[in-house]
Parts: sequence; C-alpha cells; structure tokens
Amino acid sequence: MHRVEKVRGNAIPLNRADVDTDQIIPAKHLKRIERTGFGPFAFEAWRQDPDFVVNNPAYKDAPILLARQNFGSGSSREHAVWAIEGLGVQAVIAPSFADIFKNNCSKVGLLTIELPQADLDWLMARAEETPAAEIEVDLPSQTVRAGASWERHFEIDPFVKHRLLNGLDDIGLTLQHGDDITKFEEQRSDLKPRTLAAT
Repeated sequence: MHRVEKVRGNAIPLNRADVDTDQIIPAKHLKRIERTGFGPFAFEAWRQDPDFVVNNPAYKDAPILLARQNFGSGSSREHAVWAIEGLGVQAVIAPSFADIFKNNCSKVGLLTIELPQADLDWLMARAEETPAAEIEVDLPSQTVRAGASWERHFEIDPFVKHRLLNGLDDIGLTLQHGDDITKFEEQRSDLKPRTLAAT
C-alpha cells in the first residue's frame, strides 16, 4: 500500500447523495480477479450520459472526489474502492460515508474525509464553476485547504491515520511483528514438532 501524506489537485464534483457500491461498480464486473483495471467501469451506468461529470475531460485524472452524504452505501465490495482508485482518485471528501466502504478505503490507501454539508456545498460549487480549482489535503495536519484563505480541520481515527501515513495494509501491520512471529514459531516447533520421528 502506498503512503498518503498530501493530496493536491482539482476535484470531481459528484453532486449526488446516497451513492451505493452498485452504482460505483456494477456487480457484473465483480467476476474479475485483478485488483486493478476497474477505473473504466466506475459509475458505468451514469457514464452512458455524455454530460455525466466523470466524462468531462476537465476532471480527467483529478485526485480528489467530492460527494454527498452516505457515500459508498449498499453491499460491501472492495471493487468499489478499486474502481474509484482506477479513476486516479486519492481522496474522497463527503459529509458522511457508509462504514464498510470507509473501512475498505483505509485498507488500500484511499483517504476519506468527512466535512460538514455547508463546506461540501462551497467546495462543490467551486469545483463546478472552476474545474481547474485546486484543493490541498494535508493528512499530518488533518486540514483541507482551498484558495488563499479557506481551511478546514477534519477528524480521522488515529490508527487509520497511522496506517495511511506509513503505507501499512493488513499484511504490513502483521509484518511489523515479524520478530515476535518468528519467536513464536521457534517456540512452537519445540513443543509441537511439524513431523513425527519414525518409530
């Protein structure tokens, strides 16, 4: 998993509430076994509309996605996170997220930020009016900045912050205890040999 410290760039204004995981990535694409290559299928049904925001070349490769409340609701599927990552998004800002989706994001390095509705209204309008307008997300200081004077603080679970700053997925977290694991295995092999001596 890559480390997350700062994300800076323009933002995709996905001005919709209650976006569920089936809308993010249709179930028919869950048969794929890879963890990459889902970007072209993200929001597939909505992308049939030429005016859908993700189709706008002004937002191509934007590293930030702005959304409305309850983003990522519905069934649990890691593929939804992979699809958003496949668009080039590194951070999602919304008033609220579905818990399972938010947890899945933290495990792959996609930063989720919760800000009040009024702040999302302002950021959304700004991104719609000026697609090139940049936002800066600073994880160490837990701040979101836009323009010369707009700045907001966001809360994040300290453990999730530690994981993101250090690029630690579940395997990485386990490997931090490599010495303890080795010691346990050595002790266990003395108590419970893997093979029995021939009698």
